[in-house]
Amino acid sequence: MSIKVLLIEDEKNLADMIAFFLEEEGYITERVHHAREALQLFPRFQPDIVVTDLMLPETDGNDLVDAFRQHSTVPILMISASTMLNDRLRALHNGADDFLCKPFSLKELDARIKALMRRSAICYPDKPIKEDKPAEFAGHVSVNEYRRTLFVDGNEIEVTHIEFEIMKELYRNPGKVFTRNELMDRIKGSERAYLDRTIDVHISSLRKKIEPDPKNPRYIKTVWGTGYKYVI
Repeated sequence: MSIKVLLIEDEKNLADMIAFFLEEEGYITERVHHAREALQLFPRFQPDIVVTDLMLPETDGNDLVDAFRQHSTVPILMISASTMLNDRLRALHNGADDFLCKPFSLKELDARIKALMRRSAICYPDKPIKEDKPAEFAGHVSVNEYRRTLFVDGNEIEVTHIEFEIMKELYRNPGKVFTRNELMDRIKGSERAYLDRTIDVHISSLRKKIEPDPKNPRYIKTVWGTGYKYVI
């Protein structure tokens, strides 16, 4: 699968050089020079990653990141001639996933992009690509992956790390039946070493938090002899 890169860089020569390199490496690349062009192109192009300069005409790259983060969890790599620690920290705190100082090696840019893709699971062919915006379940439940929060009827619900990971996998695959082992395989960390019944405990806890009647679940259904599925 080719990775789609939205490049936002106002220095035309640099933008052309980066775009040419990325296309030679097999990326599908769209480049723009202004934030307003990026915001117009974004929903049509649906990039897998955004590479944006910090200093842009008419706006600050941090403002653009903030605009993207209102609707999207797409990985964002900030590039800048600034070497100031405060600029890097502000960009990362504002929602950028990585920061690369100019001048940089194009090979390093490629490595940073691939690292972000691995981190967001886009490069794993057996794992679905996450939605660009929080998905809603029948108007009742919504999941925001970027902020790692779960909402029920618009109210934020406190969940554990494992509960969120399970809910995220169910949300990404509505109607798909997961065995307990499959759910365990999707959960990173030491929890994978637990017995199958650990999943049952977490599912039971999730039902108490999202189901109108946990004893008669409408959303997280048990598939007897197999596992669980999420029903919209």
